Amino acid sequence: MPSHGSITKAGKVRSQTPKIEPRPHRSPPPRERNRNNYVKRILNASATQRE
Repeated sequence: MPSHGSITKAGKVRSQTPKIEPRPHRSPPPRERNRNNYVKRILNASATQRE
């Protein structure tokens, strides 16, 4: 089965793209994250059902 283009050019664009460092990211501790999810899913959902 013929390929679309030569195999020697594979990955050309990705290797030419400049590397950008990711922004520093720190997730909240599990206790805080679980509390935020509870408020978002349970409390806010029940408030919208009452209206």
